[in-house]
Order: sequence, then C-alpha cells, then structure tokens
Amino acid sequence: EVEAEVRDRVGSRLAQRIRKDGRLPAVIYGHKQQPLHVSLDHRHVSDLLHRNTHLIEIVVGSQTPEPCLIKDVQWDHLGSAIVHLDLARVDLAEKVTVSVSLELVGDAVGLKEAHTILQRSVNEITIECRASDIPDKLQADISELNVGDTLTVAQLQLPAGITTTLGPETVVAMVSIVNVEPEEEEGVTADAIEPEVIGGAQEQKGTEDEAGKTG
Repeated sequence: EVEAEVRDRVGSRLAQRIRKDGRLPAVIYGHKQQPLHVSLDHRHVSDLLHRNTHLIEIVVGSQTPEPCLIKDVQWDHLGSAIVHLDLARVDLAEKVTVSVSLELVGDAVGLKEAHTILQRSVNEITIECRASDIPDKLQADISELNVGDTLTVAQLQLPAGITTTLGPETVVAMVSIVNVEPEEEEGVTADAIEPEVIGGAQEQKGTEDEAGKTG
C-alpha cells in the first residue's frame, strides 16, 4: 500500500515544489473515472520500483485501497531521478500486459570451454496475465547451454496463467566462441621482416648504370 495525497492544483512549478518536499507527483486514471492528481512519498516509490514492483494499492485518506498498475515512469534528463508517475486503475481479476525483467540463473556448461561468451538478447519480456499474478521478475535457467546452444522463448518455463507476446523462436541467450587472432611469434615483428630485393644489389646497380647511359 502507498499513501497518496490529493493535489488540488497542477503545474510545473507546483510539481517542482512537491518534489523538493520529498514527494512525487502522479496521476491515476482509467476505469471510466476522472483522472485523479496525487502525490506519493518519493523514497517509498523509488524503493518499490527498484524491487520491480508493478502493482500497488493507492490509499487516499480513509478510502478503500485502490489497486493500480504502474503504467509509465518519467525520469529527469539525466535518467537518475523519477519526476512523475502514471498509474492505471485495474481490477485484480482482469488481464493486463506488462514488461517484466528476465533474470538468467545458473552457470552455462559451455562457458567452461576456452574463448566462449554468453550473449544475451532479451533483458525484459512482455507478458499477459491477471493483475493479481504479475511477478516481480522471471527467471531462465541457462546451466544446460553448451557451446553453440541457444535458449529461446519457447524453452522458458513460465508460471501457470502467464503467457508472453514474444515469438517462440525469439533467442533469449546463447553461448558462442570468441574469434581469437593468432599471436605473433616471439621476437618477430613486422619491422623486423625486410622485403626481398629481386636480382640483388649487383643487378640493381647494373640497372641504374644502364638507365644512366640511356639518359
């Protein structure tokens, strides 16, 4: 639950003042109700977002807590501080579409081989599920991946009631070999290799004499 205070007035200057007081401007909308402008405790919201929270219950005064989905987070120009939050009213039984982080767990067996790396293609995955079933994150086991193996969306073990909108053949991660350039022989450098002069010094001198006579 997150306690909210109603904002009677809106505007950039008022929003700046709210943020200076340690609170975060936000708007609640949806379910055919009028948008409600509120402010939330900035530190509390930041902590929830860092824990990948998607669904919160907004409490305004003595009213019944209202479940809301975090729809949009606006950051400052440096991308370091939250400046505004958009919240959508939801019914806990309705299906929603959200993006959740995908965590890779386990040590891929292929990474024990020399010159191998783990290439990751997906950091977040878009899912559909009931609002009450939104996970903070999903996990994918990569321990069985060998060199050249790929993990696709079709191989993900999604919890019951959760589906994804990504194509089943979408590659999540793979173990591949890094191209390694052959090392130069010790003590031999490009500067140490002199180009061969065809004909030798004597033939080169004769060519220069002949050129002088022609001139």
